[in-house]
Amino acid sequence: MNQCLEQESNRHYQHRNNCRLCLSTDIPLAIPFAPTPIAEKYVSDPKGVKTPLFPVHLYMCNNCGHVQILDVIDPEYLWADYTYHSGQTQGIIDHFNDVSQQILSNFGPFNKKFVIDVGSNDGTFLKCFKSQGFKVLGIDPATEIAAKATSEGVETIADLMTEARGQQIQSEYGQADLVTAFNVFAHADEMIDLLKGIVKVLDKDGLFVFEVSYLKDIIDKMLIGTIFHEHLCNHSLKPMIAFLAAQGLEVFDVEHVSIQGGSIIGFAQHKNGPREIKPSVAAMVDAEDKAMLHELATMEQFVSRFDAMKQQVREAVQNTLDKGGVVAGYGAARSGPMLLTQYEIGSDVSEVYDDHKQKVGLFTPGDLIQVKPTQTINETQPELTVILAWIHAKAIVRKHEDYLQNGGQFLTLTPTVQLINKDNYANFIA
Repeated sequence: MNQCLEQESNRHYQHRNNCRLCLSTDIPLAIPFAPTPIAEKYVSDPKGVKTPLFPVHLYMCNNCGHVQILDVIDPEYLWADYTYHSGQTQGIIDHFNDVSQQILSNFGPFNKKFVIDVGSNDGTFLKCFKSQGFKVLGIDPATEIAAKATSEGVETIADLMTEARGQQIQSEYGQADLVTAFNVFAHADEMIDLLKGIVKVLDKDGLFVFEVSYLKDIIDKMLIGTIFHEHLCNHSLKPMIAFLAAQGLEVFDVEHVSIQGGSIIGFAQHKNGPREIKPSVAAMVDAEDKAMLHELATMEQFVSRFDAMKQQVREAVQNTLDKGGVVAGYGAARSGPMLLTQYEIGSDVSEVYDDHKQKVGLFTPGDLIQVKPTQTINETQPELTVILAWIHAKAIVRKHEDYLQNGGQFLTLTPTVQLINKDNYANFIA
């Protein structure tokens, strides 16, 4: 990185020196990664653009075991170009419907029928409860998305949840008998302040439900695509139990779900609350211990496995280029810049396919690859297309059977490196 770019990068982030769950300073480097551009910084004109790169290393706390990014991007810079809306993904909508019904069936009735969703995005989750007669309130720092949610009938405060904000909500709205936080615990730097805010707004017998991407899945399935600057935390249950306990909450149940490559849904209450602690909690902690999930040696094994995968990807890409073939990418996803950078293939990809209205025609951050509509794959007919939107790999392959029949190949990057062609795609999508 040249000096000007390094200065630009340094201006937008700072390195914290302690664990954001327990504040221990015994937090060594666990998984090193190459510096990466911010995922949503697409550009309209690539001429003269030099994208700053930011550290994305993972560190492990030797005190509580929490795995996290310690290089924190300035929130205003990080979220300025945020384009993700929960309601744009049918799988997320279906998941929210299922979880809301589970909560209502297993823990109802709720006397106040008041739910607060922390990190509520466009209000998709809260709409599930509003349709059941709940009073709903969202809180999310993305100003435009919060305003849109409010305009659609889901009142949303455009801010971060903090202890002070929680006190204000408690004073103005009262406490909620249901508080949810789905995939927000990955994004917060000041986790203790966030949790204190949640405690402020949770009724004495209230239910707190959170969902987080699961570290064990990330490690087991090599989910490099879940690691980027927004995801400061990579959670596991054992550190989370201690973190919640420090603020007077106890986890009484936990469920492992497949969403986002593997997540956990935790159910918590104030200490000594009305609900019995279920065997699922101890069982998951035991599984983490047996897997040595909180040991640096496990992270070192992850690095070795990733190095081997990177070699496979580089060979597949180079073989295509050596034959004069074209290499493309599929999916202008938030994971894209991370995958292109870590697999060292960004300079080899000629175009990226996606139908996101806010990204088509723009150029990816860092490598400045133009985003084109997905139908372009049949016009270009690249010899190799690398799937960057890894969560949607099967759907992508299903959509483009004609591309495969015409001799094209897809390359998956996770959980294994695999070439998909007309001969084996049926098994892949089964």
